[in-house]
Amino acid sequence: MADRPRIVVLGSINMDLVATAPALPRPGQTVIGESFATAPGGKGANQAVAAARLGADVRMIGRVGDDLFGPMLLASLEAHGVTVDDVATTPGVSSGIAVILLDDERQNYIVGVYGANMACDEVQVQAASRVLEGADALLLQMEIPLAVSLEAAGLARRKGVPVLFDPAPPSELPGPAYAAFDVIVPNQSEAEVLTGVPVDGVDSALDAARILRARGAGTAIVKLGEQGVVYSADTSEGHVPAFTVEAVDTVAAGDGFAGALAVALAEGQPLDRAVRFAAAAGALVVTRRGAQDAMPGRTEVERLLDAQPMDT
Repeated sequence: MADRPRIVVLGSINMDLVATAPALPRPGQTVIGESFATAPGGKGANQAVAAARLGADVRMIGRVGDDLFGPMLLASLEAHGVTVDDVATTPGVSSGIAVILLDDERQNYIVGVYGANMACDEVQVQAASRVLEGADALLLQMEIPLAVSLEAAGLARRKGVPVLFDPAPPSELPGPAYAAFDVIVPNQSEAEVLTGVPVDGVDSALDAARILRARGAGTAIVKLGEQGVVYSADTSEGHVPAFTVEAVDTVAAGDGFAGALAVALAEGQPLDRAVRFAAAAGALVVTRRGAQDAMPGRTEVERLLDAQPMDT
């Protein structure tokens, strides 16, 4: 590994359209909102920014549309230090967008229109495969076609690059897919969809993690929000309690976690420390509004780790 871990992210690039209201409407009802904003997002782009903010050398592979949002999305990634040489512009297709509604409880409801993200294909991945040479990790999600992610995972594995997979938004995976992932990182609801096991706490989350490993994933990590994070690997299992913070906006917490986890593992941190590092990053994300602009820097993460040491 070089002085800075090199992370390749293949995934979605969206513009988030965010509205807040005291309460969300029921079917057929109109409510008066409190605020509206646009902000660059997409799980892939968010995770790329999260890793870059923590000091990684990040290369993004993806697509934007030839619309108003495309240049804005590329400029935002570059401003955060993400290399976008392998992000293509797709003629005649809109960029991906996500309509996000937030209520007074700061819970989020999201509708995604993937647009150009769905034009990602195996040809693009093959053409961009050179960026995997010497990479320390490949980070994937599920907002582009699954076949494309699996193609990239196969290329990475053949080059000896570890593959981290965030199965969001959740969808059932074909059985052979699990073996493509060195690390799989679902949240509570995603773990339930993938395994069919109700996940309502630490013990059931560990059960789900073991099922994911039995299907072929190398390490399984399940995020439980206020109940923390559990992890299961060949040589260890454990639970990392949640950090105590005041939540303002939960939209991109999982993306902050995934990006930070990729960085920590690429740096060679032991699994338990890497999970705790990622949990601290995710906790900081929820203390501020937005997605990419909410991603913390390394000093902030280390300060939170020091302020809330884990009981031993």
